[in-house]
Amino acid sequence: MTQLTKLFDLTGRVALISGGSRGLGFQIAEALGEYGAKVALVARKQHELDEAVAKLAEQGIEAKAIAADLLDPANAPDVCKQAMDAFGRMDVLVNSAGATWGAKAEDYPLDGWNKVIGLSLSSIFHLTQAAANAAFLPQGKGAVLNVASVAAYVGHLPNRPGTVAYNAAKGGVVSMTRALAAEWGPRNIRVNSLAPGFFPSRMTDGTLAEYGKEIVEQTPLGRLGGDDDLKGAALLLSGDAGAHITGQTLIVDGGATII
Repeated sequence: MTQLTKLFDLTGRVALISGGSRGLGFQIAEALGEYGAKVALVARKQHELDEAVAKLAEQGIEAKAIAADLLDPANAPDVCKQAMDAFGRMDVLVNSAGATWGAKAEDYPLDGWNKVIGLSLSSIFHLTQAAANAAFLPQGKGAVLNVASVAAYVGHLPNRPGTVAYNAAKGGVVSMTRALAAEWGPRNIRVNSLAPGFFPSRMTDGTLAEYGKEIVEQTPLGRLGGDDDLKGAALLLSGDAGAHITGQTLIVDGGATII
């Protein structure tokens, strides 16, 4: 019988994390790094990446910054190559990069739709495909963790700005997670996703400033997501502790979607 602590140990493994310079992606980077993984962080802004790498270094976590715009699918293979050149391998891919745009559905701008779908759905597929071809399929093992959202399961209240592209993208992430898990399961690649509720972040600042009190009141646990609330779930689904879990989406929302 394997010791439980070893099931969570990621020593010697490498995780590539898109959107890893801040927010939920950085929280996941901290979790995987604390349990031994080396992490490659991908984002557009070099200065934010440098700050994130420095913070991780203070915690004893080895990290590499990769500046890239994932809206361009041509960048995905190079991102994977840079990660593998830096660390020699890749074992986990975390797709956390995303974007949102608020507007009424009848007035939703084409550039807003293309940006949200492009970054929050299409780029996830392109980076996952690149990681599979570069590492997971050749080595016969890999774990993909997509960051979806409770927006995949619910709409928005009528008094709030419309988020139809974000809802559609995150619903697509959940469906894509199942499809890839079914296709790649026989090749020992697991694909799962997390569906966070409201966490304070740059993306949610505007919504929380106006509707935060209402959102908390509608959450059974009575609070927003915190700095550590995705860590345990991410660790479970990224390592051997979740070795028999694939195609699943774990909702982390304080119970908001059960009422």
